[in-house]
Amino acid sequence: MKQIPNLFTLLNLVFGCCAIVYTLQQGITIANDESGAQWVIMPEAIWISSLFIGLAAVVDFLDGFVARALKATSEMGKQLDSLADVVSFGVAPATIIYQFLRLSYAQQEDGLDIGLIFLAPAFVLAAAGAYRLARFNISTDQSHGFKGVPIPAIGILVASFPLIFWNTNIEAINPLFQNKWFWYVVILVLSYLMVSTLPLLALKFSSFSVKALMPFIIIALVAVVSALLVNWLAVPLAFLAYIIVSLAFKNKQA
Repeated sequence: MKQIPNLFTLLNLVFGCCAIVYTLQQGITIANDESGAQWVIMPEAIWISSLFIGLAAVVDFLDGFVARALKATSEMGKQLDSLADVVSFGVAPATIIYQFLRLSYAQQEDGLDIGLIFLAPAFVLAAAGAYRLARFNISTDQSHGFKGVPIPAIGILVASFPLIFWNTNIEAINPLFQNKWFWYVVILVLSYLMVSTLPLLALKFSSFSVKALMPFIIIALVAVVSALLVNWLAVPLAFLAYIIVSLAFKNKQA
């Protein structure tokens, strides 16, 4: 029984590995249309990696729930959880950004032959996530709130990008997602948010009073309303709401 939560954690890691496979095996190609114009294509199947990261997030939630329900929490489980998280929410999302960087460079002549030095910054995200997890594991003051954005939140945010790219009918999205400078800024901002000590809410309820639940109600409303209005753009909007609400309610955190 004590190993059941660990099996959930390992499933998290397996889903992360599947996400990496689906991200990298879908090659970027250049095709010619009837007029002879060239088009840079990144196969839509990369969105399957987003699905696997989402499944990893669900399992990541369940392993802690199962561990508490079975009273099977352990130091090994804590360390194993971090190892799985760095794959599913660090490396896998970094490979998504890696592919979007390749797509951005592919717009220029001989762009598909761009050197690794221009693409490697994508993996700064994974390094920042690993640092965030290591700091969390030795921390003794993050039981009621977080210091820095949790890596699963970053992973879910990045996983939404392929879904936004192919399913949002906003003209500005396509050129933005094919701009290399946009992705370098994304890498820097998200990496900073993880390694920072910004006081952020943990998704735990200390009580069920309206006052205690208000931050979560606000975030949920933003997520639901934006999902109805702008589809997958709801994910980054909810993420932004999480940051803003956490900072606004920081004095309420332990």
